[in-house]
Amino acid sequence: MHGPATEMILGAQDGAARAGTHLREGRLVAFPTETVYGVGANALDGAAVARIFEAKGRPRFNPLIVHVPTLEAAQRFATFGQAARRLADAFWPGALTLVVPLRDPSGISELVTAGLPTVGVRVPDHPLARAMLEAADVPVAAPSANRSGRISPTRAEHVGADMTGRIDAILDGGACPLGLESTIVTLDPVPTLLRPGGLPLDAIEACLGEKLRVAGTGDGITAPGQMASHYAPDARLRLNAEAAQGTEVLLGFGAVKADLNLSPGGDLREAAANLFAHLRTLDAKAPEAIAVSPIPMIGLGLAINDRLARAAAPRG
Repeated sequence: MHGPATEMILGAQDGAARAGTHLREGRLVAFPTETVYGVGANALDGAAVARIFEAKGRPRFNPLIVHVPTLEAAQRFATFGQAARRLADAFWPGALTLVVPLRDPSGISELVTAGLPTVGVRVPDHPLARAMLEAADVPVAAPSANRSGRISPTRAEHVGADMTGRIDAILDGGACPLGLESTIVTLDPVPTLLRPGGLPLDAIEACLGEKLRVAGTGDGITAPGQMASHYAPDARLRLNAEAAQGTEVLLGFGAVKADLNLSPGGDLREAAANLFAHLRTLDAKAPEAIAVSPIPMIGLGLAINDRLARAAAPRG
């Protein structure tokens, strides 16, 4: 699928306004957030949302996250109970997606929700994204701006490599500061972690004053990022590797000699920010396989390991 040339919009107030106009009029725009670049469409416009699936080659049963500039904007189409409101007040804008009940009627396309009675929504912590959302004045459905199952983009050039000719415009806001997708939580029937991400689990539990249940593989797909094989480079991944073998390349962490190192100093925030860009760089070398150093299963390490496990899963 290739369409007209994709417009590159430089990030500034007038650029955000132009991107917002594109979205309001039914076009697809990739835009930066603090997590990764998203490819957005007017969530009220089913035809525009369908173009996201076409551009990404994304399975229809995987829901999309709706981005809004404020909690008040989210409350126009979704309802927030006491616990959800507490989390929104504490962590929005930020890397937290809340799965909450839709209003009836909500106006949100069923393609966004995969026909579910709930919707994932967040307020991004990126001034350019929020300026664009304010200008659009519609809720914006936006998965990561890459071909489905591929490595998520953290720079405009990553989006261009995957999506040029498939979307209408790219709003260039430079590198994403966090570089890891949002954490996804639902509160119904009990507080549950659906996907680890850029907001650590312990911060959410401290806010709620209780432990979160962790969704299992038998729970079904209720939010983005829950497919078994996801975020996948072309090369096979071998995890928890102490060293590269044969013609493998090594993606390191900590004090190891590697082809690329997520964080030589063992900083998980730095590792999260580098994860997708480093995977792309190594995958471009067309190696036999990418070996990955062990990553601690603490804090952001949970989200990093989740992404790596999905990238290493057998391909469907």
